[in-house]
Amino acid sequence: MPSDYYEVLGVSRDASDTEIKKAFRGLARELHPDVTGHDPEAEARFKEAAEAYEVLSDAERRRTYDQYGAEGLRSGGFDPGAGFTSVDDIFQSLFGQAFGGRGGFGGGGGPAPGADILLQTELTLDEVATGVEREVSFPAVVVCSHCHGNGAEPGTPIETCDRCGGAGQLRQVTRTPFGQMVSAVPCDVCHGSGKVPETPCEVCDGSGRTEGNVTKTIDIPAGIEDGQRLRITGAAHAGQPGAPAGDLYVEVAVAADGRFERQGTDLVSDVRIPATEAMLGTTVTVATLEGEREIELEAGVQPGHEETLRGAGLPRLGGRKRGDQRIIVEVVVPTNLSDEQRETVERLDVSLGPDNLGPQHGDGLFGRFRKAFR
Repeated sequence: MPSDYYEVLGVSRDASDTEIKKAFRGLARELHPDVTGHDPEAEARFKEAAEAYEVLSDAERRRTYDQYGAEGLRSGGFDPGAGFTSVDDIFQSLFGQAFGGRGGFGGGGGPAPGADILLQTELTLDEVATGVEREVSFPAVVVCSHCHGNGAEPGTPIETCDRCGGAGQLRQVTRTPFGQMVSAVPCDVCHGSGKVPETPCEVCDGSGRTEGNVTKTIDIPAGIEDGQRLRITGAAHAGQPGAPAGDLYVEVAVAADGRFERQGTDLVSDVRIPATEAMLGTTVTVATLEGEREIELEAGVQPGHEETLRGAGLPRLGGRKRGDQRIIVEVVVPTNLSDEQRETVERLDVSLGPDNLGPQHGDGLFGRFRKAFR
């Protein structure tokens, strides 16, 4: 990402939209591969100029860049140049903005839609299991409440734009190194709407939009994964009058839970028991998403043994069936025995003998017991 977009285009920080467009046009003519013979350095500069123009030609992106820099753009969900994989991609994306169309056949006009917004919200595993409604608040460009977005002072008329005759576009013929082009660009007076207020709104100065704070209630479905995004269409920055608002993206971060490890829809937990309880069998209490449950462990349970609680895991996103909870048994062998305890274990070792160690002779619980105390 360039260090300063204004320096890339060679304009001042208070440059007008016309000056920015003119600067990019000049660089595009100078650096286009048809002129430079596909020189790699020139193509790199061309892509850098296109990235700078992509930001500075949009009022909202430029305002964000001026206030917060390139990182502010990324945190707001916009990645400059992310969709550019070739010079052709750049021309497809930006040619209509700077030159009014590609290949001499004109291009799209009309009011600009609002920018997208990216937010993050954190969920617990319990919330993932059930789904949750989450309220999020964020600053955004909103429709002016005074004029209701039409840009006119209430009670005053809205007239057909004299500049474009109500078409919302201006057409012009431009000579470039690539030939003569007939371009169609949004009208610089009505911004593509074809209408202008006789008396501009005193609150938004006729733009139909103001800065504000937005609060939305987001329905987050059960089973959502860490890093997944929800898209709420039209919930972000308001567009110019007549254009749609941008989309709100909410990225979900699932907080770590000390009780469980998530593996898809399954949950994995462990339970620690003394070696003596492993020999004799025991009842243990384990945590689940629905509260504590008791499970029976048979005598002679081995380290690493798994108990499964069917349906005690997480639901699949968009489905009803739930995964399982797998409980792994960890047998704790004592390391600091008194002389009396050691004698007791040695007597037990002798009384059990090798026949009671099973096929993993010397490697099972009692084998490890013997190694720990000798």
